[in-house]
Amino acid sequence: MTKKERYQLVIDYFTEHMPVAETELDYRTPYELLVSVILSAQCTDKRVNIITKELFKSFPTENELAAAEVEDIFGFIRSCSYPNNKAKHLRGMANMLVTEFNGVIPSDIKELQKLPGVGRKTANVIASVIFDKPAMAVDTHVFRVSARIGLTTNSKTPLETERQLVKHIPEDIIPLAHHWLILHGRYVCKARKPMCEECGLTEFCKYFSKL
Repeated sequence: MTKKERYQLVIDYFTEHMPVAETELDYRTPYELLVSVILSAQCTDKRVNIITKELFKSFPTENELAAAEVEDIFGFIRSCSYPNNKAKHLRGMANMLVTEFNGVIPSDIKELQKLPGVGRKTANVIASVIFDKPAMAVDTHVFRVSARIGLTTNSKTPLETERQLVKHIPEDIIPLAHHWLILHGRYVCKARKPMCEECGLTEFCKYFSKL
């Protein structure tokens, strides 16, 4: 099987079985999604949604967050991973958003990465989800699932995985494919014990073929 054929089989499968795939983070505005994605680093979406429900009541926009004390932000997010760093990042991000971007979240990947707490993965999520750009955010799920299925080969870093995926996935479905891989990794192709018996990709999965 060629790599092109494998990609097509995976795309065909998800197109049929997961035509709608979206982020599981709760948000109403681009600002809220940006805050949520920053908080989601090494933290579950479920936990982030619990945190932001109260956080956004006190800091509904970047203006309130920029004016907040780091200690006050910390009080809301203390139950997530790395709350000290994230509290500083959130305040710094909001401050830069207000002072340098006039409160408008940029759509450009490089511009987004100027914001504190925003790395390439977070920037790609915002560009993809908010602006529907062909950006592939690679988290642990995307990295693992892509390698297991055989969509990527000898990839050592998230950036290598990203480059291989965007090379073979049509631009118009990259935002959707990002969520396909995340959700498949979260609920089926789990890290410690993949649920191969419930997976519809086994016929063309490299990992399964070696079991």
